[in-house]
Formats: sequence, C-alpha cells, structure tokens
Amino acid sequence: MKRKALSVLLSAAMTAALLSGCGGSSGAASESAPAASEAAPAASEAAPAASEAAPATDAASEAGADAAAQATGGADASGKTFAIVVKSAGNAYNTKEEEGFKEVIEAAGGTVVVKEPEAATVDAQITAIQSLISQGVDSISVAANDENALQATLEEAMAAGIKVNGFDSKTNADSRMTFVNQAGTQEVGQTLLDAVYDLTGGEGQYAILSATSQATNQNAWIDAMKSIAEGDSKYSKLELVEVAYGDDEPQKSTDQTQALLSKYPDLKVICAPTTVGVSAAAKVLQDQGSSVKLTGLGLPSEMAEYIGADDAHSCPYMFLWNPIDLGRLAAYSAIALVNGDITGAVGDTFTAGDMGDYTLTDAGDNGSEIILGPPFKFDPDNIAEWKDVY
Repeated sequence: MKRKALSVLLSAAMTAALLSGCGGSSGAASESAPAASEAAPAASEAAPAASEAAPATDAASEAGADAAAQATGGADASGKTFAIVVKSAGNAYNTKEEEGFKEVIEAAGGTVVVKEPEAATVDAQITAIQSLISQGVDSISVAANDENALQATLEEAMAAGIKVNGFDSKTNADSRMTFVNQAGTQEVGQTLLDAVYDLTGGEGQYAILSATSQATNQNAWIDAMKSIAEGDSKYSKLELVEVAYGDDEPQKSTDQTQALLSKYPDLKVICAPTTVGVSAAAKVLQDQGSSVKLTGLGLPSEMAEYIGADDAHSCPYMFLWNPIDLGRLAAYSAIALVNGDITGAVGDTFTAGDMGDYTLTDAGDNGSEIILGPPFKFDPDNIAEWKDVY
C-alpha cells in the first residue's frame, strides 16, 4: 500500500499552503458548493434559441465537474453534502482536521457541514448526528467520544442511506462502514512506551494523562502500552502509577497534572496521548520548574515553547501525525464511499488524490480501517520548522 500522507518532510509546502487557504470559521455549515450556474438567458421569442440554452448549461456543469475531479486526483463530490463531526468545539487539533476535510471536499465540488459539539460528550454528538440525518446529508465522518454509545444513532443514519465514515477515534464496527486511523494502535503504543522508557532511564514511576475515560483511541493506545510492558521484561522496572483523565479540557488537564505531582513525589514522566492534555501538562511542569518530564501527542504550534533538551524545557520530544492530512484522508474515503468506489470491505482500494493509493485493512474488531501512517517525532531539531505549519 502506498501511504504518503505522513511523509511530512516531502509535503511541508503543501501543508503550509493549506493552512493559509482554509481559514473558514468552524462550527457552522459551510455552503461552499460548486460555483453557482450562471443566470438563465433572457426569454426569447424564438423556440430554437431557448432549446439551445440547456446543452450549454450541461456543458458548463460537466466542465466544472471535470475541473473538480482533476484538482483532487479524480475524486468528484459534485452535488453531494459531506458532514464532519469532531469531538468538541475549541480543540485546535479538531480544527486542523476540519481544515483538511473542507479543503478536499470543496475542491472536489461538494458541500461541507461542520459539527462541533459544545462538549466532548456522547449526548452532544448524538444531537449533532440526528440533526445531520434530518438534513439528509450524503456522508457523516465522525470522531467518536465513545466506541459503543453512538451505535443506535449511526445505524439510523446508515439505514437512511447515509455513508458513515469514522476517523481519529473509532466507533464499533456495527456503527461505521470503515475507519480512518491516524496510525496503527500497536505502533502508537510502542512509540509512547519507548519514549517513557527513554525519559525515565528505563526505571521508575510514570503516569498517563488521557482525554476522557471513554475515548476509544486514547484507551486503545493506553491498553497497547500496558500490554507491551507486561509482555516484555525490558519494561519491568517501569511503574505506571495512574491513568488520569483531563476530559480534553485545558483547566481539568491542568488540575490533573498538579494532582499527579502532588500525589507522586517520585514521579519521573507524564505521558499525555492527547493534544489538549500534553499542552496543559507542559505549561504546569515548565512554570513550576518541575524535574518531571513530559512526552505524548501534541501540536507543534502549541508545544514549541516547551520542547527542548535542557532542564528549562518540560518536553524533550513528542509525537503526532498531521491532523490536516487525517482530515483530508477522511474526506477522500468519504467521497469513495458515496461514489461506490469502496464499500468498507477489507481489501477495497481507492486513490486519495495526491496522498496516494490506500487499501482497507482488518481493524481487528470485525471492521475495516485505513491507516494514515506512522507517528512523527518532533524534537528540538525540527520543532521550529513545524510550529508555523500546524
């Protein structure tokens, strides 16, 4: 499988251009459908002249569709409406996902509807999805706040003919047609655990600062970390003292970080596999001059001031994928589902524009997934060039 989405060093120019070109406000429906047809010609007394107008309009429409398809490597969303439901409003990571999603759908001639729940809760997402069902959208791409609790609502959407595409944080297999995964679960778990091992010197206490206790991606990565540690004697001297939950809220994540420092005076490392949590923890540790070090998953733009190899910085290095590319891949896969190019079956293939060709693989839960690529490491050597990108 050709996976170029996270070949970040080769795509920096594209990503930077995307950021500058996708600054639409989030939280409201985007009505950027294909360019409106030109006004109909004035009525003519001559019947033949009126009959000639229709072919001209058809030709213009076909030309517009062809142009959209060329701009997105053949993907065509003309006349269709694609919705994206993120975890919550006010999350910079979610905003970047939306930007990538909108860029692809609008370039392909489709209409985008963005839904940002006020809080990172299941109830808020259910309300958003039910609204989209009523609107009769063609596709819903959702980053789930709970793996199972959205099932009834998403099954209702699929029964209405809406293509349901998970991304970022998956629902169970019965609630989706496929899932766009930012990276393999075991791969993320291994990466984070090895970072903890490195920063602790191979022994000592560490804690995990997660998002919500129901977040499927967070829980999967944490379970992978635990499983790998239990199965390899290399990690036998590491002690996971607590998994704390900041609910992807800056203040609660701050409070949880302070509580960890208070409860565990011998703590060496905090691992935060959430962009909200890692930035909140970084500020607490750096402001307090704590000797506890931090790693996890973060946005370069939010973490640049905290990344450094010396005692003055709280985070020696961290990881992430490109959330803009994650949104783009979610859009391409949604288009492929709506157009019937894929059904969600393992082995289906499609082309994601300039991102390359992707194959749907077994997600290990009786469903399929599409993996964006491996985590990327951000450290003092490269953070300056990435902080202005996303």
